[in-house]
Amino acid sequence: MTDTPSMTAAGAIFGKLKALGVEYVFANSGTDFPPIIEGLVEAHRAGIDLPKPITVPHEHAAVSMAHGYWQVTGRPQAVLLHTNVGLANGATAAINAWCDQVPMILMSGRTPVTEHTRFGARTVPIGWGQEMFDQEALIRETTKWHYELRFADQISEVMDRAWAIANSTPKGPVYLSLPREVLCEPCPTAGLDAPSRIAPVVTAPDADALACAAKALAGAENPIVIAQRGAGSVAGFAALQTLCETYALPLSHYWSNQLALPLSHPCQVGADPGPWLAKADVVLVLDALAPWFPDRVKLPDDVTVIHSGPDPLFTRTPVRNFEADITLAGPVDRVIDALTRALADQKTDQICLARRRDSIALAAQTSREAAVVTAQSGSGAPMTKDWVSLCLGKAIKVQAEQHGRRATVFHELGCPLMSLDLDQPNSYFQEPHSGGLGWGLPAAIGAQMACPDRLIFATMGDGSYMFANPTACHLVAEANDVPVVVLVLNNEEWGAVRHSVEGLYPEGAARASNEVPLTSLRPSPDFTRTADASRAWTETVSDGADLPDALNRAIEVATTKRRQVLLNIAIARTAPH
Repeated sequence: MTDTPSMTAAGAIFGKLKALGVEYVFANSGTDFPPIIEGLVEAHRAGIDLPKPITVPHEHAAVSMAHGYWQVTGRPQAVLLHTNVGLANGATAAINAWCDQVPMILMSGRTPVTEHTRFGARTVPIGWGQEMFDQEALIRETTKWHYELRFADQISEVMDRAWAIANSTPKGPVYLSLPREVLCEPCPTAGLDAPSRIAPVVTAPDADALACAAKALAGAENPIVIAQRGAGSVAGFAALQTLCETYALPLSHYWSNQLALPLSHPCQVGADPGPWLAKADVVLVLDALAPWFPDRVKLPDDVTVIHSGPDPLFTRTPVRNFEADITLAGPVDRVIDALTRALADQKTDQICLARRRDSIALAAQTSREAAVVTAQSGSGAPMTKDWVSLCLGKAIKVQAEQHGRRATVFHELGCPLMSLDLDQPNSYFQEPHSGGLGWGLPAAIGAQMACPDRLIFATMGDGSYMFANPTACHLVAEANDVPVVVLVLNNEEWGAVRHSVEGLYPEGAARASNEVPLTSLRPSPDFTRTADASRAWTETVSDGADLPDALNRAIEVATTKRRQVLLNIAIARTAPH
């Protein structure tokens, strides 16, 4: 980097982010941004390599785009928001990133501290209106580390620390507050072009705990694996298949928001672990926040429960009291690898394993066939979500077989997992268990920006689509030539809320009512017109028989014309998720 003593702190921040591997800074600007904008122009003229700034007209969408980008690449990105009000708009998405353990460098301006004299002091009334005693409190509980930048010459070291903490086990967002006066100061250039001098901490399972876990699994008669957050990496995805096959371990995708095994795998036994848990003698939990429903599942008294993952006890969750006889701390792919090596030292009964393997394969096949039958029964008008999943899964397979295209589905109360029949790592991401709605569409856009040649689908309910600030999202997609395919599964209600009421009160008055209060979204807006405003290709599909051809048209437009697509799909009010 050339010596530019007059570079402002704001320009220096962008240069340092690029050195840390950040490709995009998703931003929504405000009155605290003059030094940032000036610094960007200054740094560009100086020939400094910079991440691309992306203007996102809503902060929730900006944070969610960084979320989706990381999910398909494993490369953390940065977000820059406008003072306390912008940070407040982004707080829900920060909660999602925290719950999903997504590393990102989250920044927001801070209203000027000074009222006069100092360069960068307050100039307009909102400089007083946006002042807070403790701005960091807005996201303190949902970040791993937070700090307010005090001096410009801190930037390189503070950014190194932020990056290392965000990428340490368990990963997660970090936050940096940026007062305007500091951003206006000149910044020394030393270290701004260098990667972090601080290495992230990556944990590994305790050797004694590994030995105990391996012994328990090797001697198990009725084991079950519960996987919620995938297998950690592409290598972990392959290793988990080998582990399950070798030791005849059935795996359930209970409320999973990532794929851990191909859905066609003979050890993948569906989304309901209840029957397996009822007789289990060993349970291996892979990075699952809530591995079963406590009021509906009673484990056998002599069961051994093994919890594993970056934070196997989820220590920042105040109440979580699932039995944990053995804990294995570390990234899931490393836990799988270590457990595989530890099991190699154990003796196993190959005859019993072969018998159990056949039994699991039969149960897996029965579960898959039942999912297909259920989906096919919902092909009418209006269709079911399962039918949409089945059709989308078939379309994805055709694209893979005929064109070699990989695909990823971002699901937010949209297409259920089991009917999709996906078989690749990073092919499925469900909304975070924090439930901050509006994640699906912007996350899909972020993923599409990261992987331009990948087919990216955002499948969501009509309520989730409205929460996504769709006008802002479609603007970003058009401005950056992002050909994301959006499926709005429109049942004209808050289906998840209705089913939550019916689940808690199965014999209650609401279940017997024709209309459940506070759940109706009628009359439904014409969502195609929202997308039309940003020149998206749109279509409304009311009959299930028409959906396969509509999907083919949508994929053709996205892949050949590089144009964003929205299908507004009429859905029956049946499935809860």
